[in-house]
Amino acid sequence: MTDDAGTPSPRDIEMMEHAIELAGAAGRDGEIPVAAVIYDDTRIIATGSNRREHDHDPTAHAEIVALREAGLRTGSWRLEHCSMAVTLEPCPMCAGALVNARLDRVVFGAWDEKAGACETLYMIPEDERLNHTLEVVGGVLEPRCAQLLSSFFEARRKR
Repeated sequence: MTDDAGTPSPRDIEMMEHAIELAGAAGRDGEIPVAAVIYDDTRIIATGSNRREHDHDPTAHAEIVALREAGLRTGSWRLEHCSMAVTLEPCPMCAGALVNARLDRVVFGAWDEKAGACETLYMIPEDERLNHTLEVVGGVLEPRCAQLLSSFFEARRKR
């Protein structure tokens, strides 16, 4: 799904656009505005946005919500031949879950300087000591993804 290794395809851009829409809705609903879309060449398999506040669940990150939905929809925890577009670089928990789900690729928008585990602090998806690795494409529509987060936290500080 990439034109060259590390370069987002038009499909990746389309899926990130969808994730940005979902993240905006999550932010308007009081959740940190992060969303994920799991897709293959022809369809969206699952989506997820942060639900930690609503579910009172520290593991309800957008990526985990999307992975759970994808497993239910496909009838398998193995998501080979799938990619995930997510508006924020996955944390260690989510990056580990992507490896365990056997995704082919993760495409993310904004870098996470405090918890990023795909490039910033750790490189979990590309760690060859693990039983699976996946391609990482970072910075896709990064200004828009970062703006969602900064606007959300700015509004929260004003309250």
